[in-house]
Amino acid sequence: MAEEQSQTTYVNVPADKARAFAQRMFEAYGATSEDAATVADNLVAADLRGVDSHGINRIPSYVARVRQGVLSAQAQPKLTQTTPVVAHVDGRNAFGAVVAKRAMAAAVDMARTYGIGMVSCAHSNHFGMSAWVVQQAVDAGMMCLVFTNSSPAMPAWGGREKLLGVSPIACGAPGEPVPFVLDMAPSVAARGKIYKAYRRGESIPDDWALDAEGRRTTDPGEALKGVMLPMGGPKGSGLAIMMDVFSGVLSGAAYAGGVAGPYDPSRPGDVGHFIVALKPDLFLSADDFRARMRHLYERVVDGEKMAGVDRIYFPGEIEILRREERLKNGIPYAQVEIDNLNKEAASVGVQPLV
Repeated sequence: MAEEQSQTTYVNVPADKARAFAQRMFEAYGATSEDAATVADNLVAADLRGVDSHGINRIPSYVARVRQGVLSAQAQPKLTQTTPVVAHVDGRNAFGAVVAKRAMAAAVDMARTYGIGMVSCAHSNHFGMSAWVVQQAVDAGMMCLVFTNSSPAMPAWGGREKLLGVSPIACGAPGEPVPFVLDMAPSVAARGKIYKAYRRGESIPDDWALDAEGRRTTDPGEALKGVMLPMGGPKGSGLAIMMDVFSGVLSGAAYAGGVAGPYDPSRPGDVGHFIVALKPDLFLSADDFRARMRHLYERVVDGEKMAGVDRIYFPGEIEILRREERLKNGIPYAQVEIDNLNKEAASVGVQPLV
């Protein structure tokens, strides 16, 4: 593994070029121009922030599910207004990013009028990087919560079977000089990072996962046969169950290990999401909120540092800096990843990435 990793070559690709490539791919599979652009933006946003496990290298798994008829590229989510501040979205097996964008837009619209908006989603699919959904609310000047459930990859604490999803917990708020954006998995590492390591021929830390025999492993292939490890033991397990309650049980989507994963070609995902948008000036003025967020930022980043630490970052700040750097210099993709994407493109007559 180490020898293969040292020989990995990377090519920097401009973000707009990666986005145009992804959009062409989804259009080739029947998605509308608008929906293809939405999913493309979702994936490239992840690559820009350095969340490479959720970037355009997801394209082969997404389109494979379209080919197999377990994900609909043409489907349009249906929103039903339940109360003035609550709505439900039937994703109709559309791309998860399309479902989540529709849900967040509705939540933001309700929040503008009533101060809060809540949307529960069922029959969706993997919606990519949660921070992308959070950013929509932040860009609209809103605070938000973004939950989703996912396919089983982690045991309940004390168990050994795959039952719980490595489902991200995400939230955000406008802030100065940077917004607050938290996007984290309840596992030690996101499962997508193991897929990325497997794809690139790299090893993983030995505290990320267990193999099929319940032993720690640094081999991503063996880890994918086993289970992820929850962060903080029972705490991570409890957070994963919380995601299932709010995203799966409440919405009418699959739950309790019933969600199909983005690499499972056998059936629709039936993923559930739970999205809340909230006006930040409900209890104090907008100016006061901004001032208090700035004070919080300054207290966090200017705090006394532990030995060996040069800088303290606000949640989401590292990703903002990485995005700026990659917008300037391009997104680094491994050559093996580019080859796989170009092979996928050639199969449907789409111009290669590079």
